[in-house]
Amino acid sequence: MMTLVASARRAAFLLLLCAPAFADTGSPVAADTSPLAVLGDDAPLIEPSRGAGLSRLLREPRLPPGADFARTDTYLDTLPAASGDAEWQCLSEALYFEARGESAEGLFAVAEVILNRRDSGLYPATVCAVVSQGTGRRYQCQFSYACDGASDAIHEPEAFVRVGKVARLMLDDAPRDLTGGALFYHTKSVSPYWSHRFDHSATIGAHLFYTSG
Repeated sequence: MMTLVASARRAAFLLLLCAPAFADTGSPVAADTSPLAVLGDDAPLIEPSRGAGLSRLLREPRLPPGADFARTDTYLDTLPAASGDAEWQCLSEALYFEARGESAEGLFAVAEVILNRRDSGLYPATVCAVVSQGTGRRYQCQFSYACDGASDAIHEPEAFVRVGKVARLMLDDAPRDLTGGALFYHTKSVSPYWSHRFDHSATIGAHLFYTSG
């Protein structure tokens, strides 16, 4: 009889450990330890995402040692046109609409931010969900092309082939060492309020990059 009671107590204790935290409303919530809490409703959107963690940012690249990798158009020109699944398509489109006029290095830097978000645990855990986050919510789009009302048709196919190669390399774990782990960026032509709240980590091409500190 004592064995059954002990087993029941142990099971109840384990269930308590595994239970999610709940607010008074009964909805599951995550503890708000982010420095972005001070920014209120106007903060760049950050939502906890299960199944991802910062450790993924430290993955070893799958590019073979000695691969002639370079963040240059000369290198990109040696590669065949890329293709891939929905994740590749989403990353390619984001690079096309956000940065197709950038240098090759600038494209890689923007791709870093998108993949850093995916792997951070603070944003959705897929590229497609990252680039579409906030769509349909006023002032909450994380990437301007998703809410600018303009057509998403590809009118510059050569530019899309170029960004597609960058997307393929980055999804295949090309090194992410340009932006210092940045999660945010903006062009030099604007000065968003939040840029003063974060740590500036790099300036590459037309973009400034930031970490959350």
